[in-house]
Amino acid sequence: MNNTLFDNHGRPLTYLRLAVTDRCNLRCFYCMPAGGIQYIPRKELLSFEEMERLVRLLVSMGIQKVRITGGEPFVRKDMIHFMESLSSIEGLQAINLTTNGVLTGQYISQLKALGIKSVNLSIDSLDRERFARITRRDELPEVLRTLDALLEAGIPTKLNAVVMDGQNEEDLIPLAMLSKDHPLDVRFIEEMPFNGEGAHYTQLKWTWQAILDKLKTQFPDIQPVKAEAHATARQYQLAGHQGKIGIIPAFSRTFCGSCNRIRLTAKGQLKTCLYDEGVLDIKALMRAGASDEELKKAFLSAFSNRAKDGFDAENKRKKGGKISESMSTIGG
Repeated sequence: MNNTLFDNHGRPLTYLRLAVTDRCNLRCFYCMPAGGIQYIPRKELLSFEEMERLVRLLVSMGIQKVRITGGEPFVRKDMIHFMESLSSIEGLQAINLTTNGVLTGQYISQLKALGIKSVNLSIDSLDRERFARITRRDELPEVLRTLDALLEAGIPTKLNAVVMDGQNEEDLIPLAMLSKDHPLDVRFIEEMPFNGEGAHYTQLKWTWQAILDKLKTQFPDIQPVKAEAHATARQYQLAGHQGKIGIIPAFSRTFCGSCNRIRLTAKGQLKTCLYDEGVLDIKALMRAGASDEELKKAFLSAFSNRAKDGFDAENKRKKGGKISESMSTIGG
């Protein structure tokens, strides 16, 4: 049985978000500049063997759930085989996946077979022209085929949509309507400044409250429901809908007090908060020959110095707290 792992604020740490690559086949407005980012050289990425070692170690310490992220995970070759190897780790209770869906369809039967717990599918518009403008790629038909295949396979699916001023406000209601006839959680996310350039706005217009107010114009009977422990989303139910609606205050950061997440970036940086700039270079320790016990001590030291919340983490960043990295380099 796993140990219980806590940070210095008494929050349990049970959930690892593991970025397997910083590369992506889309160029989303809220994630990176139109020209892309300078990708990490392959030799600087964690190998699958290194990642599996770290997951095994963290599971032995108390991590119960792993979410595979990127970039886009399936841009990395042999991704499905790596996930199959993770599924054999004793004590790991759930493997989840975040994907943009462009390359995912061909692997759905294998995801089902390895026991994937759920898939988060990023889709910011149901309008092909708006989707192409936001992602800078014309891939909506393929993403929708992946969505249909996930539903057909019975894999629990959440749709993630970042709400952006002047980009996709028209899509809030159509996306919410997808929860009517399908057991989907449709989740709207506040835009964050992790786009490789810094914040797009001097003030965020589409806060979680503004998103909720917009939904109420079409769904006046929208009702809050109790969310799962440690959930980032505020949960809502619409009368007659199979699925639920979620709103994630990713910029407002109202859920930090119950955050149970840590992150490993593709180049081996530990982030104990999305808004910190990396608190431990675990790859350097591994490649210098550190034992599992030495890695464990380094992890515990980092967990015992975790920021109180996202604002605290941002204030502790160098260069005056300025955020300029891409979400693709962090792990979505």
